[in-house]
Amino acid sequence: MGRVYWITGFSGAGKTTVGKLLYEKLKTVKDNIVFLDGDTLRQVFGDDLGYGEEDRKKCAMRYSRICRLLSGQGIDVICCTISMYDSVREWNRKNIPDYFEVYVRVDMDVLVKRDQKGLYSGTSVEDDTRLVGVSLSAEVPKSPDIILDNNGELTPGEQVALILEKLGMEL
Repeated sequence: MGRVYWITGFSGAGKTTVGKLLYEKLKTVKDNIVFLDGDTLRQVFGDDLGYGEEDRKKCAMRYSRICRLLSGQGIDVICCTISMYDSVREWNRKNIPDYFEVYVRVDMDVLVKRDQKGLYSGTSVEDDTRLVGVSLSAEVPKSPDIILDNNGELTPGEQVALILEKLGMEL
């Protein structure tokens, strides 16, 4: 069985940055590891779902199922996704044997200041800017395996070090 590292948080929280660094670290000791990002997965699945709550849940369940499929074949998966729904995370815990949940928490005022994609300012080129945690409700993880406060006090590398420490790994 492979392990699934489910990295969740609001848009702009730093999920992808942390996930890519974690992937690079783990890749030095594991051959069977893949990195999946929610934005890329949407494209892989054909951009056939919108950004409303029901479509977001369907999208998240696709990610969960692909993670289970890969981990069942002995592949570790790092999946960076908003997926702020309790039902999705509960499904993961019940259906993915080696599931490790990382919540990248950032204060809303910091997210608005960062606004890398123009989502919080409304200047995004995306047609649909319904944001989880702003105009769509969010169910913040209640029992993640680790919470990373990513308001700028720690570098992404230090955040990854905290994950590895929690897992009892030294790389």
